[in-house]
Amino acid sequence: MSYNSKPENTEVEVKSTKRSLKGYQLKVFITIASFMSLFHLFVLGFYPITPWVLYTVHVGLGAILVFLVYPFKKSTKSESVTIVDLLLILSVIFAGTYLILEMDQLIYRIGVAPTNLDLIVSILLIGVVLEITRRTTGLILPILAILFILYSYFGAYFPGILEHRGYGWDRVLSYLISLEGIFSVPIGASASFVFLFILFGAFLAESGGSKFFINFAIGATGGKRGGPAKAAVLSSALFGSVSGNSVANVVSTGVFTIPLMKKIGYSPRYAGAIESVASTGGQIMPPILGSAAFIMAQLVGVAYLDVVAASVIPALLYFVTVIIIIDLQAAKLGLKGMPSHMLPNLKQIIIKEGYLFIPLLVLIFVMTVLKASPIKAAIWAIASIIVVTIWRKKTRLGPKRIIKSLSNGADSALGMIAACATAGIIIGVLNLTGAGLKFASLIISFSGGHLSIALVLTMCATIILGMGLPTTAAYLITAAVVAPALIQMGVDPIGAHMFVFYFACLSAFTPPVALAAYAAAGISQAKPMQVAMTAMKVGIVAFIIPFVFVYGPAILLNGSVIEIILATITALAGAFMLASAVEGWFLAAKVSIVVRILLISSALTMIIPGILTDIIGIAIVVLAVFYQIIVKKKRTHIKQEEENAI
Repeated sequence: MSYNSKPENTEVEVKSTKRSLKGYQLKVFITIASFMSLFHLFVLGFYPITPWVLYTVHVGLGAILVFLVYPFKKSTKSESVTIVDLLLILSVIFAGTYLILEMDQLIYRIGVAPTNLDLIVSILLIGVVLEITRRTTGLILPILAILFILYSYFGAYFPGILEHRGYGWDRVLSYLISLEGIFSVPIGASASFVFLFILFGAFLAESGGSKFFINFAIGATGGKRGGPAKAAVLSSALFGSVSGNSVANVVSTGVFTIPLMKKIGYSPRYAGAIESVASTGGQIMPPILGSAAFIMAQLVGVAYLDVVAASVIPALLYFVTVIIIIDLQAAKLGLKGMPSHMLPNLKQIIIKEGYLFIPLLVLIFVMTVLKASPIKAAIWAIASIIVVTIWRKKTRLGPKRIIKSLSNGADSALGMIAACATAGIIIGVLNLTGAGLKFASLIISFSGGHLSIALVLTMCATIILGMGLPTTAAYLITAAVVAPALIQMGVDPIGAHMFVFYFACLSAFTPPVALAAYAAAGISQAKPMQVAMTAMKVGIVAFIIPFVFVYGPAILLNGSVIEIILATITALAGAFMLASAVEGWFLAAKVSIVVRILLISSALTMIIPGILTDIIGIAIVVLAVFYQIIVKKKRTHIKQEEENAI
């Protein structure tokens, strides 16, 4: 008996805010979505056009699709497109057409001397962007953008350092539809790199790649101690590296791994926590990093591969520590792996479906060996999926499945497009008013010039923002406001942006709004808050890693080879000590409070790069080992005496 890819009793109802389009409306949606994907493939791969036109079409088509599939109210029972939606679609078409036709003149007028029609189009476009963001991601981001817009006008009334002379509505509104506002860096990255990689993920999913990742992970780790939990980590790392979305990752892999974890003895709370932490890690897993790698490269002004390279060791630390915690928990509870008759044959999986790894290898090869752009790499990777799947009927992508992949890719990108466009509004206000530098000065002032305090303030601000925003949006806003302050205080630019990005990701399982944890709780049938709290325990190292690479850039591959190797080894050793302390299990036995304190102390000193801290950490570990051995001997002696007495 082999592993069944759809375990019993794992059907999960995933609530969706989208309409279930039918009939001609569904055909219209699929047609527009497929056209949008083909348009991006054509202009990015074969027929370059001016960025203004590309960005306008990107946002315009995205907005039309949002109005087709997302209702005005989430609670609405209407499954059909309404008159309001049609009017909004017409306004998008009008505004987009105007921007493209008037492009040559608009670039000289907007933000300086806009016409009345320019202002009408500006109001329409800003309103549309805020509305599609509200429908896809909720109220928080649009409200934040509106507050920033008001700040640009009423700046003269703000106290102290935040004061500015204020700008007229004509200048503000027209400026926000320029390449410095809605069409700035976030939409630039969204329209090019990010969209193609999301499309790549859609093609890979349609080919059966996600199912292959799950089977591969279970075959490789399912039989080990705590096997299904380790499979959850491995499959989430593989799938998340492509999907880059923590909630989507939970829903895709969790329906298979969570029931298996519960079956071997993990509690529903712990099973949900493991899946949510593992799925959140998919956002920090190269090569996509939750779509933020491309935006980060643009903002920092470095090559995309530099960002990917910098993320490798932190991601390794994250997943290794989670696996260690899982293994120690399984040892403490006496949990075994899955029975051999339930495991898929790993050799057969690799032989029959291993070719689904080829598109990922093509992606990496084109970028690293051929030194091509991420855009070309994504296009080649998409093409390779179609080629490698043609040999098996089960995975072959015929015309219908290709159209489905094109449509699903565009559909998956809608929330990202809306968030990036609204983030562009906020960035536009920061650029117009110079508030970005002022906020940076405030952070430095509040921290008293102490980097450690500034980092803690940044961590809190990013997690709070991330609770109500998509990861990319939370990263963009905090990076625009806070990252400059960290850079001014001497933090390496990539380190500053990576610090912000990590904590934007961690909001996915950080209470009280922990979307990934809540999704996992729905599958595991546990209380959401309990899952989130347990997830924080399982993923505790993730809250330490960002501080590590700020104080020790070697973790981000910024240093000599010896420095990087030593920093990695000691950080991994520290991660093991931290995991042992968290689980209360060391040297195959439970530990006392004293040993836990020693292990935590050694972990913190070893994770922080530096020869002195490493020596101190090793000394503390030796002390913990001797103490644990003595306690273990005493327990054994007491147990023998009790047995003899009986």
